[in-house]
Amino acid sequence: MKIFNVGVVGATGMVGQRFVSLLENHPWFKLTVLAASARSAGKTYGEALGGRWVMPTPLPPEAARMTVLNAATDLCKIAQSVDFVFCAVDMKKDEIKALEEAYAKAECPVISNNSAHRFTPDVPMIIPELNAAHTQIIPFQRKRLGTKRGFVAVKSNCSLQSYVPALYPLNDFGVERALVCTYQAISGAGKTFDTWPEMADNVIPFIGGEEEKSEQEPLKIWGEISGGKILPAGSPRFTAQCIRVPVSNGHLAAVFADFKNKPSRDDILGVWQSFRGMAQELGLPSAPKQFLHYFDEDNMPQVKLQRDLEGGMAVSIGRLREDTQYQYKFVCLSHNTLRGAAGGAVLLAELLAAQGYID
Repeated sequence: MKIFNVGVVGATGMVGQRFVSLLENHPWFKLTVLAASARSAGKTYGEALGGRWVMPTPLPPEAARMTVLNAATDLCKIAQSVDFVFCAVDMKKDEIKALEEAYAKAECPVISNNSAHRFTPDVPMIIPELNAAHTQIIPFQRKRLGTKRGFVAVKSNCSLQSYVPALYPLNDFGVERALVCTYQAISGAGKTFDTWPEMADNVIPFIGGEEEKSEQEPLKIWGEISGGKILPAGSPRFTAQCIRVPVSNGHLAAVFADFKNKPSRDDILGVWQSFRGMAQELGLPSAPKQFLHYFDEDNMPQVKLQRDLEGGMAVSIGRLREDTQYQYKFVCLSHNTLRGAAGGAVLLAELLAAQGYID
């Protein structure tokens, strides 16, 4: 695999920092450009952060010395100097859509952590182990944009990365409906306990826009390509409640599910144990060897113990049992800024590179 020059647009935020951390020593991707807002442009990355580096590993020295460019006014310069960009900007949704399409039209592919394009019909929203075939929509998007190389691809909402990977492999049994309650870490809001002290010893039973995403985005992942668009599936039907809890990293989900053809408990466990997606088949660098891990202990998985499993890229499942209202219930866990955000986007970029979309 060739080495790709990569930019991070929105590099100073928490997800942008995670991108910088993950790209250090990446075998395929070399970080060559950092971009952010006008207030950071012209400073070194270390100066722009101003002591706000929140990753568990040290700030990479090479990145710290890089001069931050302006994500908007330096767009053409950035597009000409990299093979693609990761995008994690903090802007209004319409502004994000315009910025990402501008990069794409400048023939610079965009792998986005943002939600702005998740429901654009010809923009693939991909969890590489589940719906890798949705990359086939990219030629249709390029035709609309009038580009040869440029396109936008997105990853899904961070909370989906816990429960959708557990349900999607059970499609052969006909997943009909699911009730999901997510318990989401404060890093999902770009916060730490230092910057959000009121979250200590607290639970907030509302996260703006999160329940709508949790109910609607899975249907695009389950969808199919037709007529140059990804058509969302009609089922499974999802209903969700999303709750902010005093945890630094890691989203936990309690899931209740019904199936058209009810599987046995052993059937479900067998599917989870044997499941391998395109990311594993291709041996992508960031892919976990075992995507889904089941824990037999009644008190597992736990956020503090399992969120970093396989570099934070695996999904942990436990407590599978029959229910009185639904056929089955279980819990799932994923690392929200690794599998759920920057790590998932890096894995998506690896998939696109392996399939030849960013050559």
